[in-house]
Amino acid sequence: MTIDRIETRRIRRAADAPAAERIRSDETRPHGLVPPISPRRDVTLVEGSSFCVSSDNGDIAPGGAGGLFVNDTRVLSRWELRVDGRPVDPLTAIPEEPYSCVFVGRAGIRPGHLEPTLIVERHRFVGRGMREDIVLRNFGAEPAGVDVTLLVDADFADLFQVKEHRVLAHLDAVRHQHVPGGLMYWSEHGAEARGVRVFATAATSSPNALSLRAVIPPKGTWSATVEALPSIQGLEFEADFPPDRPIEAAAPAVRMRGWRAAAPRIEVENVVLAEALGVSERDLGALRIADPEHPDDLVVAAGAPWFMTLFGRDSIITSWMMLPFAPELAMDTLRTLARLQGRSVNPMSEEQPGRILHEVRFGPDHLGALGGEHVYYGSIDATPLFVMLAGRALRWGVAEAELRALRPAVEAALDWIVHYGDADGDGFVEYRRSTDRGLANQGWKDSGDAVAFADGALARPPIALAEVQGHCYAAFLAGAELEAAWGEPARAAELRDRAERLRRAFHRAFWDERLGCYAMALDGRKRRVAVVASNVGHCLWTGIADESVADRIVDRLLAPEMFTGFGIRTLSAEAAAFNPASYHNGSVWPHDTVLAAAGMERYGRRDAALTVIEGLIDALEAFGGRLPELFCGFGRDDKQVPVPYPTSCSPQAWAAATPFELLRIALGLEADAPNRVFRALPAAAVVGDVHIDGLPLGELRLGIDADPEAVRIAGIPDGFARGEADDERVVGA
Repeated sequence: MTIDRIETRRIRRAADAPAAERIRSDETRPHGLVPPISPRRDVTLVEGSSFCVSSDNGDIAPGGAGGLFVNDTRVLSRWELRVDGRPVDPLTAIPEEPYSCVFVGRAGIRPGHLEPTLIVERHRFVGRGMREDIVLRNFGAEPAGVDVTLLVDADFADLFQVKEHRVLAHLDAVRHQHVPGGLMYWSEHGAEARGVRVFATAATSSPNALSLRAVIPPKGTWSATVEALPSIQGLEFEADFPPDRPIEAAAPAVRMRGWRAAAPRIEVENVVLAEALGVSERDLGALRIADPEHPDDLVVAAGAPWFMTLFGRDSIITSWMMLPFAPELAMDTLRTLARLQGRSVNPMSEEQPGRILHEVRFGPDHLGALGGEHVYYGSIDATPLFVMLAGRALRWGVAEAELRALRPAVEAALDWIVHYGDADGDGFVEYRRSTDRGLANQGWKDSGDAVAFADGALARPPIALAEVQGHCYAAFLAGAELEAAWGEPARAAELRDRAERLRRAFHRAFWDERLGCYAMALDGRKRRVAVVASNVGHCLWTGIADESVADRIVDRLLAPEMFTGFGIRTLSAEAAAFNPASYHNGSVWPHDTVLAAAGMERYGRRDAALTVIEGLIDALEAFGGRLPELFCGFGRDDKQVPVPYPTSCSPQAWAAATPFELLRIALGLEADAPNRVFRALPAAAVVGDVHIDGLPLGELRLGIDADPEAVRIAGIPDGFARGEADDERVVGA
């Protein structure tokens, strides 16, 4: 990217976002964001629920948090390459796909030479196991005799054991043996049996090592392939990347091509956003996972490295943001969550009839997982979000007949909101965990210290979060639209009435005039947790905020206490619990910020929404086109670049979806297919000219050409309105 290009883009943005001038003047804006200097970073490869974390030379060193993880289990805890007994000096790591990478390095100095002449390439492919093609290139003038050794180990540690540094507890259960050309490891822990086989043609084996010897001619090349195939209960997985088949024929490559082929073609003048959309498309394609019993339904895992599994809330919000561009992801998510919807009452797992799950885990140590079960349901917002997503699918043209199959799940979810979510019958949905094995806080900010009063004292349950009331309000309205489509006008009217009563009660109970904002929550004594937090941005997104106070909320979110210049803090800098380097008490989460921007646009504050978008695009530039799960909440006047949060997931699902939601807001895209309404606006100057080909709207495929002066829509049939849709019906628009 050239300096001239950055200058042009910034000049165009300045005219589009006057509110940003409260944060910094034109004279203080940097000429391009210089990324912070950081230590060498780990490399994470992802394919479905499998992932591999290694150093930048490709090694997995024992004793750390790296490894190859399959089904929430670390099947390789060591994978270190030695050439003539020495580690490879890293030169670069070149990502090819989210599941593949080429690690380039050089071996030590050969006898008689002044500098290294042997280049080492490790072509790694991650799926339900791992394949590594080791290539040595001899740039010397004489043959190179080389000993190649791969040091291997496996501990079969549960993902949480690795994350919490308690792996040693089960190492005595691991067995291994070396056989000709290979190594075998296995562990039987309780009823769980896990194993992995590591092998290479022509290799010799010894305890925890495979060895190969080669003589490489001058200017010549030598290669070998090493495979690692895990097993569960004695059944070995088939190789996703078998050496006898082209890489492009491998199942992960085929799935990725299908994902890309189904996506609309998008061109954006803003080079930062254009790059980010490409990165996000790749990341989301790789994060998709499937239930083996329903392989056609692909949902997104929450994020690498620690959340490579299905999370209800994360998958729904990611699907929400992607729905205009990838509607099948939303339908796969809805079908999958409906199959796993609560059927009975289980205090340990917090399962209740109609409740949508919080997370699924498949590791061997399920007793250490939340609730001590493979599926845990302790989420207060996943259930209303489920209904919201189904309603939005209807608006974006998913056929009523296809949605009808979800009717029992939608109605069960609505029933859960009324009867289980509102346990005390006060009209608000609140949470209190069933046992000490569950989450103390069950909103999206689920850290134990995430809900605190202005003085820092923790709120006591049952806790009614502000944004959750908004989710329930939007769920009732979405349910009403669905019931109307299903031919139930009386039920639709009942749900609309319930939504209106909730909206009025919410304003009375949560509005705090001294705060000039809605309170973050009500505690168990119905006291307002009177702090300014990003939760109120979700109240704008869902439409529950009263019109009379919406502008005050927007202005509060853009005030220096909340807006860093790169995003919106989770908690005001004026609160006692504020910490810019915390997980939920002052950090910036891109998905949280962009949903607030969507809410600002909903209430007619497009100026504010574009100010927020500008900040997020600057963050995208600093992070090289891939937004992390979160970053620290330092102000831009304090730190000129966004400061990374040390254990942030990347890639992470709803962070990856954020650039697509940025684009949707910048174009003002809205749809209400049942009422034959579609809207697009001239492109915000912050993104420049935009061309989209193949945007799905039900069976239609639309074309959009937009610039800051005009927009042209192709493919809309006669009878469709192209103006504003009724705001009450456009949830989160």
